[in-house]
Amino acid sequence: MAALEEGFTLTAVPLGSGPDGPLGVEQSDKTDQFLVTDSGRTVILYKVSDQKPLGSWSVKQGQIITCPAVCNFQTGEYIVVHDNKVLRIWNNEDVNLDKVFKATLSAEVYRIHSIQGTEPLVLFKEGAIRGLEALLAEPQQKIETVISDEEVIKWTKFFMVFRHPVLIFITEKHGNYFAYVQKFNSRILSKYTLLLRQEEKSAAQSFSASVYRKFISLMSLSSDGCVYETLIPIHPSDPEKNQRIVRSLLLKSVVSGSARSGGALTILDQDHVAVLGPPLSASKECLSIWNTKFQTLQASKELPQGTSGQLWYHGENLFMLHGKFLTVIPYKCEVSSLAGALGKLKHSQDPDIHAMTHFVNWETSQGYGLGSQNSEQSKRILRRRKIEASVQPEVPPSTQLLAAVQKDSEKHIEVELRKFLAVKRTPDFHTIIGDVVIGLLGRCKAEPSFYPRNCLMQLIQTRVLSYSLCPGLMEFALEKTDVQILQLCLQQFPDIPESVTCACLKIFLSIGDDSLQETDINMESVSDYTAIIQDGEIEEQTEILQNGFSPEEDNCENCAQELTEKPQAAAEESTSCPVTGKRAALLNAILHSAYSETFLLPHLKDIPAQHITLFLQYLYFLYLKCSENATMTLPGIHPPTLNQIMDWICLLLDANFTVVVMLPEAKRLLLSLYKFVKSQISICSELNKIEVSFRELQKLNQEKTNRELYSIEVLELF
Repeated sequence: MAALEEGFTLTAVPLGSGPDGPLGVEQSDKTDQFLVTDSGRTVILYKVSDQKPLGSWSVKQGQIITCPAVCNFQTGEYIVVHDNKVLRIWNNEDVNLDKVFKATLSAEVYRIHSIQGTEPLVLFKEGAIRGLEALLAEPQQKIETVISDEEVIKWTKFFMVFRHPVLIFITEKHGNYFAYVQKFNSRILSKYTLLLRQEEKSAAQSFSASVYRKFISLMSLSSDGCVYETLIPIHPSDPEKNQRIVRSLLLKSVVSGSARSGGALTILDQDHVAVLGPPLSASKECLSIWNTKFQTLQASKELPQGTSGQLWYHGENLFMLHGKFLTVIPYKCEVSSLAGALGKLKHSQDPDIHAMTHFVNWETSQGYGLGSQNSEQSKRILRRRKIEASVQPEVPPSTQLLAAVQKDSEKHIEVELRKFLAVKRTPDFHTIIGDVVIGLLGRCKAEPSFYPRNCLMQLIQTRVLSYSLCPGLMEFALEKTDVQILQLCLQQFPDIPESVTCACLKIFLSIGDDSLQETDINMESVSDYTAIIQDGEIEEQTEILQNGFSPEEDNCENCAQELTEKPQAAAEESTSCPVTGKRAALLNAILHSAYSETFLLPHLKDIPAQHITLFLQYLYFLYLKCSENATMTLPGIHPPTLNQIMDWICLLLDANFTVVVMLPEAKRLLLSLYKFVKSQISICSELNKIEVSFRELQKLNQEKTNRELYSIEVLELF
């Protein structure tokens, strides 16, 4: 479910903006502070929680600001462009923009982008992109033309994809739309033509984008009132070629196409979008939240004073111009579920009242004349109620924890988390845990220096979380390369997608041994043979080889003789594990994960051949360890089973055989696997022969049963 809370205005006086509304609302280096740029001469810094301005700066009379001011997160300074080419940089101590740093550029600027973790980027109106530092070093440098004549930039966004900055901007020419994607790790600019379906004749009014796995999800709100989605690959097959992609219908008729100020769209999370504009059934403008997964309206709020058709989204706040005042409307989006989507009408009596979960207190209901209670007990309860009414109610630990997640330090959050986990679990325990994780992840994205590992690990170990309840947790751990949290998630979550499992496998195989040495890994699955892995020593094997497999023996015709021989070659080969103990524990977590072959195989093809070979060598080592005892099992707590080992060997070979077979270092391994398969075929052949004897014994047993005779028999087959 999603909910829109009561909104409030940031200023008591009208914002001095032009007819098109403010130029932008951008995040400052403080979580609760935002830069608001009007389309005239002024930039104002607001603190949302206090609903008041902290500072205001204006350019001279006759000058005009032409793109929104942004914050340089690396220095804490502010940047703005006026008169298209003049760049200004200042900080909180500066008063007059005319006296701060100034740089006159050689081309007109469309937008400056700045996000956490990288330097600001400058996008020029002709499509060229420059880093701020390189531009300041030579302000008058020549700026090339990227887009064609009469092509105009309509929208742009800057975000991080797998820790690399990516800039996307949309252009329009004669009613046709184009998408440009600039990846700065490869310096390649890819161009895409956005094609409409034959029945579509609408024009795009607003765009929004987010990253979803290997694609950029580009959504557009069109003049027909529908929301369309276009998936742009992050790693195209031919990045230098102009590719054509078709958009698909995502939501139908969410707003009326006759709005005077148009509509606005922004993506809130993977399953929710916010739409600004009048619905089909009303003439007044509304702010609404839609669930794209279930195609349902989750929340809506009327805006009777009208808007400028602009919508900004930062953290858990939506910004818009309502009438002449800049308005902030907080919102909440829970993890998408069918029950939540269908249950909206149950709590839709008053849109301004927050839906809260209530639990029955059986003690308080006793005072209302229940027949099973005597009058003396009722009097005691009434007296106790009077005493409790005079005492200030204590704030529940769950409320304290959720409040601490938003603003307190990591140590204080850990203290509140311990308090919450110490109390008796309530029916909504798993929901609260999910809200806490989502709150922590949201704060981690807003504050890169904030990373409460200990809290996240404690929350995972409650055993109530799943991937669907907090889908951003594993993605965040993958970005941080936190193998300890990934191992916990693989052990606890039952619904991890195959793509995420393969992403974990890539990290487990590629991370350096030095990094693993410093990481605390759960070693239970390899604890009983850690000494073998570390020391490379093995006791002399006394058991016979149960499945008849000897790696160095190619001739499997005499299987009876092989069943009585010691597998010396197997013992020698199994003495050295190809990976360290900690890496083995991580790989064991992969082997235990659930998967579907259909969805897993395509992702296994993306793993480098060297890593596939290493994983195969480890799986082969595990098979040899299984062969050393009569039960065909590995020692330890929850070790991989023989079936899991064999299934993963088959999966890896099915997905990568044509690549692995060309590697010289994999030749010996493939030869050993070939000999193993050959021996297994011979074993199965012998077992088929024994099957005839079993059938005869079964017939004899059935004959005795038919004579209704009672007998006890012991059959010794070996």
